[in-house]
Amino acid sequence: MIRVLIADDEPMIRAGVRAVLATDPGIEVVAEAVDGRDAVELVRRHRPAVAVLDIRMPGINGIEAAAEIRGTVPTTRVIMLTTFGEDDYILQALGGGAAGFLIKSGEPEELITGVRAVAEGAAYLSPKVAARVVAHLAATGAGTLAGRRSAARDRVAALTAREQEVLAFLGGGLSNGQIARRLRVVEGTVKAHVSSILARLGVDNRAAAAVVAHEAGVVPPQTPQP
Repeated sequence: MIRVLIADDEPMIRAGVRAVLATDPGIEVVAEAVDGRDAVELVRRHRPAVAVLDIRMPGINGIEAAAEIRGTVPTTRVIMLTTFGEDDYILQALGGGAAGFLIKSGEPEELITGVRAVAEGAAYLSPKVAARVVAHLAATGAGTLAGRRSAARDRVAALTAREQEVLAFLGGGLSNGQIARRLRVVEGTVKAHVSSILARLGVDNRAAAAVVAHEAGVVPPQTPQP
């Protein structure tokens, strides 16, 4: 059973997220929070596998809450809920180590897929979020869109063929175990490949590597399912 905490200051959003997650018998919502500080305290108390946090909340925002959760309860993985127009916040959360990013107006199935992915140790980017991150980086002086994509392809080309294959699966939201089953290797081998990929791409976490995968265009058109 995947234990989940939901944090959002809007009751209707919390109710909607809870209703979607309730359709999966393998997911249990164990607590709800109305602000970032409350979310941190409830995570410490319940120690859920996944915390679904709104980026903008009173008290401390979702990014600050995610940082505290990562520091005090590192076993809890964080998914950020975002709306259009919050691209700067997404980049901050990405740098802070959030494992997943979803748009509030996205498809319900994406929420379940994202929760399951990060609970199993993967990074999950909604395709719309990934596209916005890439475009936003280009629009804020980090290079033209075409330039960033070209640079990402060059970075990926420097990886071994196996590492490129692993990166594509990582960008598609698969966990180490799922990648291992796809490639018919032991999970420890995939873990070693992921560590090498992060080092060679110069990124700190799987979500950041997933952004590079999206920039380079190596992610499958549809997110692979477990």
